[in-house]
Amino acid sequence: MGLAPRGVVWDLGNVLIDWDPLAAIAAGVGEDEARQFLDAFDFRAWNHGPDSGGSWEDAEAWLDAEHPQWSAHGRSYRPHFARSLLGEVPGSVDLVRRLHRAGVPQWGLTNWSAELYPHAPATFDFLTLLEDVVVSGVEGLAKPDPAIYELMATRTGHPLTELVFVDDRADNVAAAAACGMDALVFTDAETLRADLLRRALPV
Repeated sequence: MGLAPRGVVWDLGNVLIDWDPLAAIAAGVGEDEARQFLDAFDFRAWNHGPDSGGSWEDAEAWLDAEHPQWSAHGRSYRPHFARSLLGEVPGSVDLVRRLHRAGVPQWGLTNWSAELYPHAPATFDFLTLLEDVVVSGVEGLAKPDPAIYELMATRTGHPLTELVFVDDRADNVAAAAACGMDALVFTDAETLRADLLRRALPV
């Protein structure tokens, strides 16, 4: 496939960090209620507000006003957020460690609110192996906005065409590819390892 990429950009949630909002919401309202909420309510769209730089106060106030039947459910998420971080995704972080040992630079690009992101470095030591993590809520930009990928070129010091991007969401991967990145949809660590090996990366 030609020259090896100059670095790897990782999504965090459900690529390196196993994240499930159910556990956090269930801590406040119980698992049955939490499942009903997640089945009936577009949690991803609601969560995208703080991920894009909005405040949790505003997101919760909107929920109170527009969907009061789900107010207690949504308001359970933030105070119990740490419970949503279930551990490392099996095998993925091993790839990060192998690349780090081989001297391949790596970065994070995550949709995560500025308020809640500090839980990640406090919980997962492997994040210190990344050169930098671009956090959407801090930047006021979120995937799949093309601007956040262009920001990666500035933060990494590399053209996007020199970087591999890994994300579990197809829309984020498509947006990255449209910006020139070699973008991969994450399904599991073994498939990803094979994809990286085909790119001459030392995993």
